[in-house]
Amino acid sequence: MTAFGKLVRTTAFRLTLVYLLLFAMFAASLLGYFAWNTRRLITEEITQTVNAETSEINEIYDRRGLVGLVRTIEYRALRPGANLYLVTTPTGQAIAGNVGSLAPGVMASRGWSETAYRRIEDADDRDHRALVRVTELENGFRLLIGRDLAERRRLFGIVAKAAQWSILIVVVLGLGGGIFVARRVLRRIDAMTGTAQRIMTGDLSGRLPVGRSGDELDRLAENLNAMLERIEALMAGLKEVSDNIAHDLKTPLTRLRNRAEEALAKSGCEADYRAALERTIEESDGLIRTFNALLMIARAESGQARGNMDDFDAADVAGGIHELYEPLAEDDGMTLKVKADPTPVHGNRELISQALANLVENAIKYGKPVAQAGGTVVSMDARQITIEAKREGDQVLLSVTDRGPGIPEADRKHAVERFVRLEASRTLPGSGLGLSLASAVATLHGGELRLGDAHPGLVATLVLPARTGAGDRVAPPIPDVPQKVA
Repeated sequence: MTAFGKLVRTTAFRLTLVYLLLFAMFAASLLGYFAWNTRRLITEEITQTVNAETSEINEIYDRRGLVGLVRTIEYRALRPGANLYLVTTPTGQAIAGNVGSLAPGVMASRGWSETAYRRIEDADDRDHRALVRVTELENGFRLLIGRDLAERRRLFGIVAKAAQWSILIVVVLGLGGGIFVARRVLRRIDAMTGTAQRIMTGDLSGRLPVGRSGDELDRLAENLNAMLERIEALMAGLKEVSDNIAHDLKTPLTRLRNRAEEALAKSGCEADYRAALERTIEESDGLIRTFNALLMIARAESGQARGNMDDFDAADVAGGIHELYEPLAEDDGMTLKVKADPTPVHGNRELISQALANLVENAIKYGKPVAQAGGTVVSMDARQITIEAKREGDQVLLSVTDRGPGIPEADRKHAVERFVRLEASRTLPGSGLGLSLASAVATLHGGELRLGDAHPGLVATLVLPARTGAGDRVAPPIPDVPQKVA
């Protein structure tokens, strides 16, 4: 590809052409508006002048009759730069004026019209244009007074010539500026491309050059450098997750194998084999749930779920989760309440439902009130779990509040990491991925997961960006059936 071909294919040059077209259209629109407005002013001036003169001549006709009218018209028609005058009989015969010919039908209709005409004294055969007013006098006589539109034509000629020169200047300056900007941008892009090619060979420590101008290319380089740092961090995190998987899944896999060996070694009855198979299936289901949770977290963190986002009502999600988990909470001695206002939100409904379900499951599992000394009966308020959906400013808050022991502030940041289980929950079944998934879903939607103190208890809140604008549409509700993620 030639240097010029490479130059004209750059985005900067194409943007320059787009802006050049916009500026040319703006200049043409501005000149057109000026011409239209001036035309309107000239037309208004003509109508005011003709109306005033028509009223004056009508008064002369009322006072002096037809003879005075004819004398006045003949006198005014002879003045330099005179308007157009014509008086006709009821049969259409001209009796005074300076108009030699008119377009057919002009004198037959009263009011304003724009017509072609010739003056009596015109030596050429060329028609002129005029704006005229026809009024009917007493006894059927008709009076025409008008003014030539040559001034308006001259104005349009001036505007047209100005438009031609303006567009030519804009095109020349635009093309010159576009070539200059495109060459400058192309040199910087080539430098970035060379660095990127070195990075693609495997050297993740390489960084794109950043200038001192602070323009959009420098900001792009800074963002790409931040992306490279993020990639390095993800690679380190991938290694850490691999280590966690190997460590945390080793125990259930070993237990699964030992139970299978035990079932084979013992010569038990069919009931023993069935019990061993049921325990094996249960353990396998737990492993499958763990892998599903890891896949959902990976899907959320990679941004793959952004293609399935839609508008829906967060209150519908909260109501669906409440309906799904209310029997489970009652079986565990808890009560599940919901407080939800209509709250439009844009996102992946499946993932948000799963994240909210994880928070509710954690509240049911770990949010039981701490036993009080002396055998005091725990009130129903202390066994209540509340799901709330509301909007605060430009944020949508989906929160789950329990009255349990909560999470100490020092452990809250650590609690959202994968496979992390705090000391109080190690005796309960689970994999330590529920809060990790909720945090990943919030991050995917540009929000965050907040863990706070409910005094007593824990309030876990999904903070999501709210939809703005009165025209936001909410998708019809669909059933929320989240997977089990401990």
